[in-house]
Amino acid sequence: MRIIAGKHKGRRIDLGKGAGGAVRPTSDFAREAIFNLLAHGRHGLNGHTFSGKAVLDVFCGSGALGLEALSRGAERVMFIDSAREAIASVRQNAERIREDAVEFLQADARQLLPSRRGYDLIFLDPPYFGGLLAPALKSLHKSGWIAEGALIVAEHDAKEDIKIPEPFSVTDERSYGRAMVKLIIIASDRRERGNPV
Repeated sequence: MRIIAGKHKGRRIDLGKGAGGAVRPTSDFAREAIFNLLAHGRHGLNGHTFSGKAVLDVFCGSGALGLEALSRGAERVMFIDSAREAIASVRQNAERIREDAVEFLQADARQLLPSRRGYDLIFLDPPYFGGLLAPALKSLHKSGWIAEGALIVAEHDAKEDIKIPEPFSVTDERSYGRAMVKLIIIASDRRERGNPV
């Protein structure tokens, strides 16, 4: 895997020793499609760039999504994963590209402690068929990790039956092979984002 665009374009992203069983990376094809959707889609960043965005990469694995956001101008990224091997892998990838606008948290995304700040862009890429997406959304909301007007990018297997809990709302949904990508907001943020209520 490599970073697709931005200041770190072409830099390699590795899984890291021992991370193979703990990490299922988003394919380069799906990752590029996600970032094109964010940059140019009607319900993406709403005409804004990644500049100044505080990004959260949950179930981060190799860190490919968060590192791509940093390469494209994000201010800072927090990487969260329950697997020690995954955190070690993304830490090594950040060090390799000499990126220090990063933080790491080994934690269960379903039981997060309260956050000191909200994040503007959140990637949620849990293991397929693990039933983790809805509990992670609830935990992020309850514990204050989601900034007002934030955009959440969630990925799951296209064959999974996913129920998005309240107060969240899906504004766009795309299929990229096996990967289903949903753009999610808090329903009360619709008016602020310029979407019809």
